[in-house]
Amino acid sequence: MSTLTVEEAVAWIRERSLDGQRVIVGLAGCPGAGKSTLSARLLDALGDAAVVVPMDGFHLDNAVLEAHGTRQRKGAPETFDASGYAALLGRLRARLPDETVFAPRYDRATSTSVAGAIEVAPSVAVVITEGNYLLLDREPWRSVRRHLDACWFVEIADEVRVPRLIARHVSFGKTPEAAEEWVLRSDEANAALVKASAPAADAVVPVD
Repeated sequence: MSTLTVEEAVAWIRERSLDGQRVIVGLAGCPGAGKSTLSARLLDALGDAAVVVPMDGFHLDNAVLEAHGTRQRKGAPETFDASGYAALLGRLRARLPDETVFAPRYDRATSTSVAGAIEVAPSVAVVITEGNYLLLDREPWRSVRRHLDACWFVEIADEVRVPRLIARHVSFGKTPEAAEEWVLRSDEANAALVKASAPAADAVVPVD
C-alpha cells in the first residue's frame, strides 16, 4: 500500500476537484490516531473549497444506548447510525444544485450529537469525512465506502496514540483510572477492528 504525506494528499484532492465534480475523501483510523488533526490540516490547506463532516455526528444518543444495553460499548460499530451516515454521504455525493446539506456534529464535552451543525453548500467542492469504521467490511458500513472517492488510513504508533487517547478522556471529565480502564477495555477493542480493516485503504497517511 502506498504512503502519502499531507502535502501529497492535498495535491491529490486538488487535482481531482479540477473537473468540477465534488470529491469525497474518507480518513479512517483507530481511536486517537489523529483523524481530526489530519482533517484540520487538509481543511487549512484547501480553505473554503472544503468542509469536514465527521462520522462521530452519528453516535446514537446515550439514552438509546442505555435502552439497548450498549452504553458501556459506546464507540463500537453498533453504537452508530451507520445507515444514516451512508445516506448523508449519498446526498453529498449527489450534490444537487439547489440543496444545502446539513450534517450533525458530535460534542465531546456533553457526549451528544448536535443536529444540523455542519453546513455543506452546493458550491463546496471537497468533503472530508473521518471516522473509525469507514473501511469496515460489513453492512451498512460497506455503503459508506461506496460513496468515497478515496479512503486513507491514518497511522500513528500505539505508544503515542494510547496515552494521548487516555489524556483526551481525562480532559472531558473522566478520572485517570476510569479513562485508562475505558481505553484499554473499549477503545482498544474497537481499535483492533479498525486495524483489521486497514488493508482496504487506498493509502496510508502517517501523522505525528
